[in-house]
Amino acid sequence: MSITLVIAEKPSVAQTIAAALGVKNKKDGYLEGGGYLISWCVGHLVQLSEAAAYGEQYRKWSYESLPILPEKWQYTVSKDKETQFNILKELMHRADVSEVVNACDAGREGELIFRFVYEVAGCKKPIRRLWISSMEDGAIRSGFDNLKDGREYDALFASALCRAKADWIIGINATRLFSCLYNCTLNVGRVQTPTLKMLADRDAAISTFKKEKYYHVRLALPGAEAASAKIRAAEEAEALKAACEAAQAVCVSVAKEKKTAAPPKLFDLTSLQREANRIYGYTAKQTLDLAQALYEKKLLTYPRTDSAFLTDDMGETATGIIKVLCEKLSFMEGADFSPEIAKVLNSKKVSDHHAIIPTMELAKTDLTTLPESERNILILTGARLLMATAEPHVYEAVTAVFSCADHEFTARGKTVIAAGWKDLERLYRATLKKKLDSDDEENELALDVPDCTEGQTFDKPAAKVTEHDTTPPKPHNEASLLSAMERAGNEDTDPDAERRGLGTPATRAAVIEKLVKGGFVERKGKQLLPTKDGTNLVCVLPDSLTSPQLTAAWENNLTQIAKGNADPAAFMQGIEAMTQELVKTYASVLGEEQELFKPEKTELGKCPRCKSPVYEGKKNYYCSNKECSFTMWKNDRFFEERKTVFTPKIAAALLKSGKAKVKKLYSVKTGKTYDGTVLLADTGGKYVNYKVTISKDKELE
Repeated sequence: MSITLVIAEKPSVAQTIAAALGVKNKKDGYLEGGGYLISWCVGHLVQLSEAAAYGEQYRKWSYESLPILPEKWQYTVSKDKETQFNILKELMHRADVSEVVNACDAGREGELIFRFVYEVAGCKKPIRRLWISSMEDGAIRSGFDNLKDGREYDALFASALCRAKADWIIGINATRLFSCLYNCTLNVGRVQTPTLKMLADRDAAISTFKKEKYYHVRLALPGAEAASAKIRAAEEAEALKAACEAAQAVCVSVAKEKKTAAPPKLFDLTSLQREANRIYGYTAKQTLDLAQALYEKKLLTYPRTDSAFLTDDMGETATGIIKVLCEKLSFMEGADFSPEIAKVLNSKKVSDHHAIIPTMELAKTDLTTLPESERNILILTGARLLMATAEPHVYEAVTAVFSCADHEFTARGKTVIAAGWKDLERLYRATLKKKLDSDDEENELALDVPDCTEGQTFDKPAAKVTEHDTTPPKPHNEASLLSAMERAGNEDTDPDAERRGLGTPATRAAVIEKLVKGGFVERKGKQLLPTKDGTNLVCVLPDSLTSPQLTAAWENNLTQIAKGNADPAAFMQGIEAMTQELVKTYASVLGEEQELFKPEKTELGKCPRCKSPVYEGKKNYYCSNKECSFTMWKNDRFFEERKTVFTPKIAAALLKSGKAKVKKLYSVKTGKTYDGTVLLADTGGKYVNYKVTISKDKELE
C-alpha cells in the first residue's frame, strides 16, 4: 500500500488538516491513518547557514574578509528543531511513502520552507501542492481533491530562493561592513533600513518645522458662519473685520453637488494591522499573532494576505458568513441591511490568498469564550465584511460663497441622503470602549450653510478674527508606518509583482519589532521615533540601501523569475556585483565619524572639586575634567573591607549629597553586618576618603 506524506508549516495546521481528513492516530512527530502520514515543519526548520560555515576567516567580523559570496550554498538545521527534521527525513525515506504533499502556507515563503527541508533531507519522491486560503474542513478536503503537480511551482521556488540568498548577501555584507567601519553592531537590511529612513525623514521634518501664525475672518450670518481665506498678518485680518462690519455681504453663489463615498475594501493583513492599531492600539505583531491564533481556531481565513477581495466563486460562502454575522453581532440587531456580495468578488485581484474574513465556524462559537483581544479582531473583520458589502454613503455637499468688503467668504456643509455603510460603521463604533476621532477629513471651514439664495444681502454682518498655527507633520505611529511601507517604491514596481512596498504583509510587523529591539527605533505611546543611533545609521548608509527603489527592483525581477521569464543566475550575479562595489566604495571612515555610534555616557553627578560631570569607567568613577584628579575607585579598600560593592547608585548619592545609605555593611571587629550611612570625606588629595556612621551618629573609621 502506497502512503502519501503531508508536510504542513506548523503543528497546529497539521492537526487541523488531519482532523479534516479523518486522520486520528497520533505518533511521535506525526499523525497516521487513511493512507496519510501528516507531519509538520516548525517554521523555518532549515535555513541558509551563517557566514562562519564558509570558513574560519568569517567567524570574526573584519573588513578584510569582505565580501562574503558563497560559491556553493550551505544549509543548517536549527539546533532546537533537529528532532522534527529527523522525523521528516525518516518519513520521506520510508519505503511505503510514494509522494510528498507540500501543505506549507500557499505563497513564496511557504514554498521555500518546504523545499529546503525536502532538498536537505535528500528526498527525490514526487511532490504535489496543497494551495488553500481557509482552514475549514470543506476547504481542506476540496484542496486535497485538487492537488497540483509540485513541478508547477519550481519557478516560484526559484524566486523564493533568490530572495533568500540576496537578502543573505546584502544583509551579511552590509551589516559587517558598516559595523566594522564604525566599531558598533549596525544591522542593515533591504527592508528595515528604508523603513528606518522613513522614520528619520519624518522626524527631521518635524524638528525643522517652523510654526507660523495665520488668521481667518468669520462672518456671522443667519444660521452659520462664512470664513475668509488664510490671512498671514493680524493687522490685515483686523482691518478686514472692521471693513466687513461696516459693509454689506452678498451671496454670490450656492453650489450643490451629490457625492458618493464607496464602502471600504475588505481587510488584507496590512490594512487590518492599521485599523487594529488605530482602534485598539495593538502593534502590527500583536495583530498578526491574534489573527494567526484565530486562523488556527478555524475562525478566520488565512491572515498573511495582500488581497482585499474574495474569489468569484465565494459569493455563496460570503452570503452565509454575513447571515451568521448579522445574528452574532449585537450591533446588527434591527439594522436595515441588504448585502451586495458582488462588490467584494474579483478573482483577478486575488494573488496567493483572498481577503481576511471570518469563517462559518463562527456559527458554532460563543464569542464570550474567546480572549478579549481575539474577539476584538474577529468582530473587526466581521464588521468590515458587513461594511464592504453595504450600500454607498451618499450626501449632498453645499458650498455658499459670499462677497464682503471686496473679499470672498465661504461656508460649506453637507446633507446626508443615504447613510449606507457609514450607518453600520456608526453602530460598530458605538460598541467600542474608546471613542475614536472622526476619519472624515473635515475642512476647518466646513460649517453649516445658511439657508440663502444667490443675490441675497446681509447688512453690516458681525465678524470676528480667529487665530491659528500651522502644524508640523505628525510622528509615525504603527498604522501610518504600515501604510508608508505598503506604498513605498510602488511607482517603481511592476503592477504584476507578487509583492509591493517594503516587506510583505507577514514580515512588516517583524521588521518594526527588529528596529525597536536593535535600539534604532523607540516607542513613545503609539508613536514610533528614531533614536540617535537610528538617525545616524540612515545618514552614513548609501542611498541604494535606504531607498525603497532597491526593493522595487528586486520584486520586479523576482516576479519575472516566478513566472519563468527571467534567469535566476543573472539576478544573483547582479546582487554579487552590487555587494562587491559596496565593499570597494566604503573602505574606511575617518575622524569624528568613527565616534558616531559610541554610547553616550550617563552623568552620575558633579565633581565636588571642580563641578565637572562625573562618569562611570570600567574600574572607577572619574571626573571628566582631565586637569582634575578626582577619582572614586570601585575596588577601594574601604568598600572591600566592608564586603560591599561600590555601585553607581552609591556613587551618585555620594556626589549628590555627600552621603549614601548602605545596607549590610560588614564589620571586621564583630564579624556581623549592619546598616549605615557612608560619607564622602574628600580632602582634595590624590585619593578620596570615606567614613561611615551608624545609629546615634557614632562615627567609625
